[in-house]
Amino acid sequence: QVQLVESGGRLVQAGGSLRLSCAASGRTFSDRAMGWFRQTPGKEREFVAAISGRGYITDYEDSVKGRFAISRDNAKNTVYLQMASLKPEDTAVYYCARMRGRYYTGSHPENWGQGTQVTVSS
Repeated sequence: QVQLVESGGRLVQAGGSLRLSCAASGRTFSDRAMGWFRQTPGKEREFVAAISGRGYITDYEDSVKGRFAISRDNAKNTVYLQMASLKPEDTAVYYCARMRGRYYTGSHPENWGQGTQVTVSS
């Protein structure tokens, strides 16, 4: 059993920065890829960023490249999403996910956190 808890979401002005955290518990964390997804009302949950089990390989959705950075600290069982130059279109509930495999490519989410709300005002 793996439990994921996101935190850090809040109201922020456009152009600002924010860091989201996802704390994980369970016996297997460092051997699985982790991802961040986001969802707005009436929309399908979409991929934002992912990081491999050991943290060497990352992947990003095109609209956040150069603005967002995913990282992980396996000693703390925590994954982060550093967000900068935030835009109103980044407004969403952000979810942390544990993937089925060691790498994001070819895998899919297995466990989800409860989500944290990020609101960007213009």
